[in-house]
Amino acid sequence: MSVRSTGENARFIWATRGRTWGFRFLRKGGLEDPLGVYEGAFSNVGDQPEAWHRVADNVAALRFPDPDGRRDSAGRVIPHDFVLLGRLADEINSLDEGRQRLWHEVADDFESIWDKTEPPSTRG
Repeated sequence: MSVRSTGENARFIWATRGRTWGFRFLRKGGLEDPLGVYEGAFSNVGDQPEAWHRVADNVAALRFPDPDGRRDSAGRVIPHDFVLLGRLADEINSLDEGRQRLWHEVADDFESIWDKTEPPSTRG
């Protein structure tokens, strides 16, 4: 799997859900349509609540439950799915390392949007 992405947010795709809004891409990794790359990265992960899977030299899938224990309005744990791209995929080598690095990068963004009634717009 080879991925070419451009732009400021080209390091990863991030998909999650909020308290009332459904699963969506919050960052697209610089891709116009990240769905195919996302599906390819997570095709061998299934519905595991936590996962780390290197797909190729420059693509890795990472999933973990919300570190702050947030749940949606139906009581489901909120998952955070990331597809790491390029150098970032090569630099991260485990679930714990990925959780620490990626959550640090998106935690404030998620805190500000997770309980809004309208879903946020997707960034790059």
